[in-house]
Amino acid sequence: MKIKICIPTERIHNPIISESIIETGILLNIMVANIDSTYGELIADVKDSRFDKIKNALESRGAIVAILDRPIHRDEEECVECGACISVCPMNVYAFDEDWSLCVDEKKCIQCGMCIKMCPHGALKLGE
Repeated sequence: MKIKICIPTERIHNPIISESIIETGILLNIMVANIDSTYGELIADVKDSRFDKIKNALESRGAIVAILDRPIHRDEEECVECGACISVCPMNVYAFDEDWSLCVDEKKCIQCGMCIKMCPHGALKLGE
């Protein structure tokens, strides 16, 4: 399952992810990470059966953990199939098929929101 891990400012200088992995022995597949000196946000994949254990370890160190279970929704009436979303999606959720219509593979979506910001028609929304 895909999860979002937020590390607040007051905890950013602590090795929260490393300590949690070492403590639990649970490996995280980090798909996207944005971390600086003020805040951290990661999207990771973890086995469903291991989620509760890693969540508890991360939260005990001050992280905020959420399950990402609502992928991006495309309003097909508003979408003009310009392809702006294709250029920014880190997971290749969007593609043109052979007749140049836009194809969406929602299973790949990590809900990073890059496509929402890029869409010139506001045709993409998170989890609707």
